Amino acid sequence: MKFGIDRLLADPTLRAPLAGRRVALVAHPASVTEGLVHSLDALAGLADVNLTAAFGPQHGLKGDKQDNMVETADELDPVYGIPVFSLYGEVRRPTARMMDSADVFLFDLQDLGCRIYTFVTTLLYLLEAASGTGKAVWVLDRPNPAGRPIEGTTLRPGWESFVGAGPMPMRHGLTLGEMGHWFVDHFKLDVDYRVVEMEGWQPESGPGFGWPESRIWVNPSPNAASLNMARAYAGTVMIEGATVSEGRGTTRPLEVLFGAPDIDAKAVLAEMRTFAPQWMDGAAIRECWFEPTFHKHAKTLCSALMVHAEGRFYDHHAFRPWRLQALAFKAIRRLYPDYPLWRDFAYEYVFDKLAIDVINGGPALREWVDDAASTPADLDGVAGPDEQAWIETRAPYLLY
Repeated sequence: MKFGIDRLLADPTLRAPLAGRRVALVAHPASVTEGLVHSLDALAGLADVNLTAAFGPQHGLKGDKQDNMVETADELDPVYGIPVFSLYGEVRRPTARMMDSADVFLFDLQDLGCRIYTFVTTLLYLLEAASGTGKAVWVLDRPNPAGRPIEGTTLRPGWESFVGAGPMPMRHGLTLGEMGHWFVDHFKLDVDYRVVEMEGWQPESGPGFGWPESRIWVNPSPNAASLNMARAYAGTVMIEGATVSEGRGTTRPLEVLFGAPDIDAKAVLAEMRTFAPQWMDGAAIRECWFEPTFHKHAKTLCSALMVHAEGRFYDHHAFRPWRLQALAFKAIRRLYPDYPLWRDFAYEYVFDKLAIDVINGGPALREWVDDAASTPADLDGVAGPDEQAWIETRAPYLLY
């Protein structure tokens, strides 16, 4: 199969509309060709592409910034002499000066298929900045490694943020190319938008499903270290809003349901199996121990549960990471009613709301966890209608 960048490089007719126009690239470390050449280098080597600027999203063009809210500065590319603008520094929305650097913006970011992974919001902000200016935005499409499944509550009005671009569920099941079409329609944007589509992507085919076996995994951000992480992320990312560890500071971040020195993982696992065993389908859950080198509980031994949505344990259509993580939180709350579970800190530049609520686009999940009387059916009752509505909303935008 071929990703969008590979098709653009191979077919001069696809590049023909770029003739005589200044071109900018939005990229990160996973913006590589099938031969593992970075897209910036590959495009710079084409005589018919006038590359005048590059942009880096959260974690930077080089992917060197480890944590959230660690900003990247603008710089001059030492090889090509073009400006590299940061979309996660002094600004997150492209400024007029940044937009003046090019006529066509090629967006080549590997996404994880989750609403709060900030690259999807960066796409929206770029489309909004281009709207009404005559500038063009092309998405060089890449796979959604989580595939087509949908899960989670829809972001509520008033909860928009850099991790909440619009009213979609946590796990949206679209590629960024498809998402861009929805953004243009939903937000009524006046922009020259097109997608250089993939060739041969089969999101419902195993064993890779969303991720083709012919392509190796390159981290799109420092803690997106594996396909297992990408599959689990729509659940495990919620731990960023909790006091327990998501595994940052270990070699398997965001592949655990929690880690803490003062919680008994074996007891939590037993409680999960008692409360909602049906939400544990599709993956193996393994007790483990880790000692983070940095971040939460640094240099402290933590009891933990790890998710294995991989190999023979993975059932693509049964695995529901958002519910699985909700269940882990619920089991902790049932066993430790007074545990200070929710982390109160500024999350992605939102200073007046709890991080767990910002992540979920509203308070419903936290309220369900904290309600001693709530049942699995109660959470299904909140999320189910949202999930069904999104199936219908996204249908016209599916390209594959």
